[in-house]
Amino acid sequence: MSVAPATTASPAMRLDRADRGPFAREIDLAAELLPLAGARILELGCGRAEFTRALAARFPRSRITAMEVDRIQHARNLAAASPDNVVFEEGGADAIPLPDACVDVVLMLKSLHHVPPARMDDALAEIARVLVPGGLAYFSEPICAGDFDAIVSLFHDERAVREAAFAALVRAVASGRFELAVERFWRARRHFAGFAEFDERMIRATHTEHRLSPATHAAVRERFRRHLAADGTATFDQPMRVDVLRRGV
Repeated sequence: MSVAPATTASPAMRLDRADRGPFAREIDLAAELLPLAGARILELGCGRAEFTRALAARFPRSRITAMEVDRIQHARNLAAASPDNVVFEEGGADAIPLPDACVDVVLMLKSLHHVPPARMDDALAEIARVLVPGGLAYFSEPICAGDFDAIVSLFHDERAVREAAFAALVRAVASGRFELAVERFWRARRHFAGFAEFDERMIRATHTEHRLSPATHAAVRERFRRHLAADGTATFDQPMRVDVLRRGV
């Protein structure tokens, strides 16, 4: 599908809004907003590549390059079985090892705010460089609100870097390098089998070194415990924002 251009540029962009939108699955939202079938796709900051593999299965004719700057996670991605239409590469968004105008769609899922703020403008320039004219860049970012964010903020407050990421998107549109195609607010469900899974995925993530004192770790565990269901699992409502930017022709 094609995405109609927005009627306004950067003034329409909002960091947050009172109506946080409906629940959605990220892959369904991306499929709705982007022309993914048969596309050349670059995913930056693919992490554990769970989304990558789901995308590859849903769009088997697409060609996906999945990049990860965390060397430990990249090695794990290479060691795991890979779909035929996925290539894993090591690297960051601010120095993409691909030629000009070689991809149709770029995806950054909860990863733009992990780029050092001083390099965010460089990352957006690199994304514009590798996109074909008229190509689309999809940026999915968490909103600093809700129970899940309150727990993570006990050991890793991302408000400043998320605001920096949004400001970089606004600058990229204001510069004329991109135009805003879509801004969508929605809610994701984050599910954990228990605190051990939360600890592994969020606290012991290899892309960021978290050094929690015993007291902080206990406080995180206690805050998490308040959200446990009878079966010992925990599910959170995480508000999200997606900005789809179109590269200028």
